[in-house]
Order: sequence, then structure tokens, then C-alpha cells
Amino acid sequence: MKLLYIDPTAFTLFGLDIQWYAIIIVSGIVLVSWLASKEAVKVGLREDDVVDLMLWALPISILGARLYYVLFELDYYLAHPSEILAIRNGGLAIYGGLIAGGLVVFFFTRHRFISTWKFLDVAAPSVILAQGIGRWGNFMNHEAFGGVVSRNFLEGLHLPQFIIDNMYIDGQYRQPTFLYESVWNVLGFVVLVALRRKPNFLKEGELALMYVLWYSFGRFFIEGMRTDSLMLGNVIRVSQLLSAVLFVGALALLIFRRKKYDLPFYDRTKGDKKAI
Repeated sequence: MKLLYIDPTAFTLFGLDIQWYAIIIVSGIVLVSWLASKEAVKVGLREDDVVDLMLWALPISILGARLYYVLFELDYYLAHPSEILAIRNGGLAIYGGLIAGGLVVFFFTRHRFISTWKFLDVAAPSVILAQGIGRWGNFMNHEAFGGVVSRNFLEGLHLPQFIIDNMYIDGQYRQPTFLYESVWNVLGFVVLVALRRKPNFLKEGELALMYVLWYSFGRFFIEGMRTDSLMLGNVIRVSQLLSAVLFVGALALLIFRRKKYDLPFYDRTKGDKKAI
């Protein structure tokens, strides 16, 4: 049976191979910037605030994602230092990018005298959608896969033929964990958008915390299915440990803020009502 194998290289431009991974990641970044800028206007912020933030957050988040990945594969990169900056073929850890991006948001909003929580609320749904899109970059690179399964198992999931064929990795069919997380993230986007449309339902900062709860909950279980995870001392998957910590921390913070502070509601009526 001939497999419909996808080449990770989309095309070659002036002698440089352009990877599908890079195209998809960049597309997700463009989408998150556009969606967040439109939502910013709805809550009384400026589109320029999002654009200016992205100029700082984009390169720093990429560096953070790469640094996170390299640190947990340090033995390999110490032996192959020339590959440390070679990110076109993958090797970006989402959690590393989120941590670095979160720090940029904190310092940027402090500098602009903008509520950090409000800015995170604006960004959260767009970010989780971009993450869902970004997982298809892993698919193109034939990474972020799970354990060995049969072709019949994949066909039983009613997946398109091209997904089934490209889950044939290292001589065996694999769990499409990239797809599970992509679907989970897109569903999270729908849930977060629905929640922010409910007037006087979520307090400021709670949409961002709901994002953390949703993403970390799904990531914990999906990560447990993967066979290419970053490990901590060959004992526990790094992303599972971090997901558990983030879930508990976000839940505790959500409850604490509700009880401790009289917070304003997330209000989408302060800005331009004609905005998307």
C-alpha cells in the first residue's frame, strides 16, 4: 500500500528550504495578533497595544520556547552545539514560549500602565487557538506522536487518509496525539469565546485563568500518551508536571481572587462597538 507521505519541506526559495512547520507557526502568530487586536478595541484598549507587544513577545517567546526545549535535551545539544539555533525542523516547547511571553506581557503592561489581567484576558482565546493550529506543524514534522497502534485503530477514528498515512512513523503506526491536542485547543477557544460573551459572568483575569485550567487539564492527559516527551530525570514528563502545577495554581488563584478582591467584570462594552 502506497502511503501519502507529506514532505516537511513546503518549497525551496533561493536555495533555502521553507518548512511547513515554520509556515504554520507564523500563520498562528498572525492570527493571534489579529484576533487579539480586535478584542482589545472591544475592551477599551488600542490595537497598537497588541501590535507593539507582539514586536517584543514574538522573538522572546520563540527564544523561550527553544531554550526550554534545549535545557531538557541538554546532553544532546552539548554534543551538537551547531544545532541549538536550528529551529526550522521543530524543537520549540510551547510551555517555554508561554512562560517567556507571559513575562513580556507583565513588563509591557506595567510600562504602558495597562491592567495585566485585562491584557491576558484579551489574548487568552486567541493564544489557545494559535496553539491548536501550531500542532499541525508538529504533524508536518512527524513529531508529537503517541504509542504504537494498528492501522485499524486509526481507521476506526474516522480520520482522513492523509493523517493515517502520516502517522506511520519509524516503521509503525502511532497515536495522533498532535490531533488530540489540536482539537482540545480549538474546543477551548470556542468555550473561552462563549464565556467572554456572557455579560457579568467572569471577573477581570478569570478568562486568562480559565485558559490555564483548560489547557493544562487537557495537556496533562494527552502528554501522558506521548512517547517523544521531554523528561525530567527519566522519571516524569516535564509537561505533565508543569500542567499539574499550573492547574492547581490557577484554580487556587481563581478562588482566592474571587474571595479576596472586589474585581470588575470582564467588560466588552467599553470600546468600539463596531469592532469585531
